[in-house]
Amino acid sequence: MKLEQELAQELAAREAQGLRRVRRRLDSPQRARVEVDGRPCIAFCANDYLGLAADPRLAAAARESLMLHGVGAGASHLILGHSRAHQALEEALAAFSGYPAALLFSTGYMANLGAISALVGRGDAVFADRLNHASLNDAALLSRATFRRYAHNDLDALERLLATTPARRRLVATDAVFSMDGDIAPVPELMALCERHDALLYLDDAHGFGVLGEQGRGTLSHFGVSSSRIVYMATLGKAAGVSGAFVAASGLVVETLLQNARTYTYTTAAPPLLAHTLLTSLELIAREEPRREQLRARIAQLREGLAGLPWQLLPSRTPIQPLIVGDNAAALALSARLAEQDILVPAIRPPTVPPGTARLRISLSSDHGAADVACLVAALRAAA
Repeated sequence: MKLEQELAQELAAREAQGLRRVRRRLDSPQRARVEVDGRPCIAFCANDYLGLAADPRLAAAARESLMLHGVGAGASHLILGHSRAHQALEEALAAFSGYPAALLFSTGYMANLGAISALVGRGDAVFADRLNHASLNDAALLSRATFRRYAHNDLDALERLLATTPARRRLVATDAVFSMDGDIAPVPELMALCERHDALLYLDDAHGFGVLGEQGRGTLSHFGVSSSRIVYMATLGKAAGVSGAFVAASGLVVETLLQNARTYTYTTAAPPLLAHTLLTSLELIAREEPRREQLRARIAQLREGLAGLPWQLLPSRTPIQPLIVGDNAAALALSARLAEQDILVPAIRPPTVPPGTARLRISLSSDHGAADVACLVAALRAAA
C-alpha cells in the first residue's frame, strides 16, 4: 500500500537524522531512584520537582477518595461529572494562585487549547515567544487568530508587533519557565507591555507552579506581579505530583472558558479521586518549604559540578538544567553512555528544540540526594 511505503520512508528518514524517539518502561513508582526495564537507575528525567508523585500521603488521599467518590467521573463537567471534589479543588487553586476563580482541565495541553481558542478568534491576534511549548502554538493556530511569533524574550520585537497590529483583541502567550531552556520569562516587563497596548497576558506556569514564589505559588508570586489582565495556567502533574491542569483568572474570564472552551465542554471530567488527592498535594506544597530548599541545593551542586565542561550549561535557576551538546547523534551517544551506568538523562532533539541545539535535559527533584547528583557529575566529567 502506498501509504505504508511513505510512512516507512518517513520513519527511516527520522531514524537516519537521529530523531527517532523510543519509550522506556517504568517498573516502579516515580522517584529519583527507579526501576526501568528491570534495572535500578538514578533518573534525571521527570518533572516531579518536589518528589510528591510517590508520596504516601497522596496515596492515602487517593484511597480515601475511592470510598467517597468512586473511580470515574462518568460524564462531562457540564452534564453530571462535576463532583464536590472538583469544586473544592477549583476553589482551593483560585485562592492559592490569588485569583477570584479557577477552572480544571484534564491536561495542560487541553487547558491551553481550550482557553486560548475560547478567548480569541478571527480578527484577533496572538503573540507568542518562539520557544513556547507546542501546546501554546497549537492553541494559537486552532483559535484562527493571526499568529505572530517573536524571538525568545525579545521585548522590543514584541512591542513592535503590538504597536502595529490592527487586531481587535491582543493576547501575548508565553511559558513562564521555558520547558527546554529552564529560564524564566520577564513577566513584569511583559505585563507592562500588555498594559501599554491593551493586551491579555496568557502565562503557562507548568514548570514554575509549586517551585517558584512564596509557598510555591508560582512565577507571579516570584515576581510579585498581579493583574486582571493575566490569564494564569498551571499543570498539576509536575510539582504537584498528580495529574491535570487549571486556568485561574477573573470571574468573567473563567465563566467564558466554562461556556466556550471546547476541551472542557466536550470531554469526560477527570476522575474525582485525582481532584481529592490534589487537595492534599496543595497543602504539602504550601507548607513544606524544605522540599524547595533541598531542590535549590541540588541545583547549586549540579551547576558547580558541571562548570568547565566542553558542553554549554544554559543559565537556569530552575530544576530544568539543559546541557547543550549540539549534534543529534552526539547527544544520543552521551545519553546512552550515561544509561550504561544506570543514569537516565534524556537527549532532547529537534523539533522539540531548534536545530543544532540537541541537549541533555537534566531534571532535578527534591527527591535527589547529594550522592545522586555527585554520581551524575562524575559520569559527565568522565565522558568529557
